[in-house]
Amino acid sequence: MAGLTRLFVAADLPAEARARLAHLLEGWAPRGVPGRPVSPENWHITLRFLGEADDVGRDRVIAGLDSMAGGGRFRVELTSPGAFPRPARASVLWVGVGRGADRLADLAGAAEEVAEAAGFAPEDRPFSAHLTLSRLRPTQDLRSMLERPLSGRVGFDLPAVTLFRSHLGRGGARYEALEVFPLD
Repeated sequence: MAGLTRLFVAADLPAEARARLAHLLEGWAPRGVPGRPVSPENWHITLRFLGEADDVGRDRVIAGLDSMAGGGRFRVELTSPGAFPRPARASVLWVGVGRGADRLADLAGAAEEVAEAAGFAPEDRPFSAHLTLSRLRPTQDLRSMLERPLSGRVGFDLPAVTLFRSHLGRGGARYEALEVFPLD
């Protein structure tokens, strides 16, 4: 892996959770979500975006994540859709996290410590547990859409965190799992 690699640490979703969320979204947005949707195979909950890293930085992150205290697997429940920065001028459509959000925040804090110890600049935004559904350029007013709740919830057990490599290219990003770090 010579050169720079684009990396992020995330909570990956099992196939069953992806299928359940896709089914719920079909009922919630029958014509599809607006903007540039994220492909279901790319759905994840980002704990820490690292950006470009050389081999040394990547190896330091791997060593730090490997020694990170896991605290055991836990249940995550996806809940209501929302938008960043706000529904009236949305640039990102997302689904939030209810159950498990505190544990995800703890993991994000630990990933932040690992990133800074590996030489990455501190994150300038507070962590907000969410799964990105779509990116909207230009921004859109999603207030009426977000008034409708999903007809159900998606829950899954999170057994690990994953270090992903992001491959950018035509047709959107493709994510490759580099290392998986069990929480047990």
